[in-house]
Parts: sequence; structure tokens; C-alpha cells
Amino acid sequence: MTPFHLAFPVSDLEETRAFYADVLGCAIGRSSDTWVDFDLFGHQMSAHLRPGAGKAARDGKVGGIVVPIPHFGVVLEMAEWTALAERLEARSDVEWIEKPQVRFKGEPGEQATLFICDPSGNALEFKGFRSMDKVFAH
Repeated sequence: MTPFHLAFPVSDLEETRAFYADVLGCAIGRSSDTWVDFDLFGHQMSAHLRPGAGKAARDGKVGGIVVPIPHFGVVLEMAEWTALAERLEARSDVEWIEKPQVRFKGEPGEQATLFICDPSGNALEFKGFRSMDKVFAH
């Protein structure tokens, strides 16, 4: 798999740096006064300073849960997802949108999922699959 790149707006670079490095465990890449790159599970995420950047709307629904639009995240092997979910649940400073759960249980697209917000209000989803062969199952 090749890495994906995403540039996204943030309202405060220092808060963003702390969240992605300390909470999510991302390595920090290149940066300037107006942007910073992170390694999010092997993908290049570029946070760009945009004061007043808006929060994701929390009015979508998929499989009976709130799905903020827009959102971004990573699909992980189940063991890695479980470790991330446990690490996040142990913290008191995580803004949860949806706590860890399994969606589409018993269906071809069964997946573990969780949604959190970064300090700028960007919504992130992390999915876990027992087999990566099931990511696009229908």
C-alpha cells in the first residue's frame, strides 16, 4: 500500500502538534510557522493553520451511529485498533464523538470503529478489521 496524503485546517499549531504527537503517537515531520506534517500510521497528514476553521457537522448517521462530515482516519488491523482504542479510553483529555464499538456485526463489512475530535474540531475515525480482505466487502 502507498501512503495517503491529506492536508487539513487547524486553528492552533501547538495544540495540534501536542494532540497528534502525544495523544495519537504520530511522529512529527517537516514544519513551518503555518503547517506541520505528521506520520499517522504511515500516512502523511499536513495540518495547516487556518484560524477560525470550522468543526465537522455531527448530523450524519451510518449503521445507527453519528458520523460527522467531514471526517478522516485510518483503517487498522484489529490488534492495532484495539491497542489504540484502549490507549484513548485511558485518557481523560480525549473528546469523544463515538466510543469504541462494533458496527455491522455479522455482516460482510463488520468493523470496529471509534470517532474522536482533534483540538480544532476535526473529526477522526479509526476502523479496525479482523481481515483487511473485508475492508471493501458488501
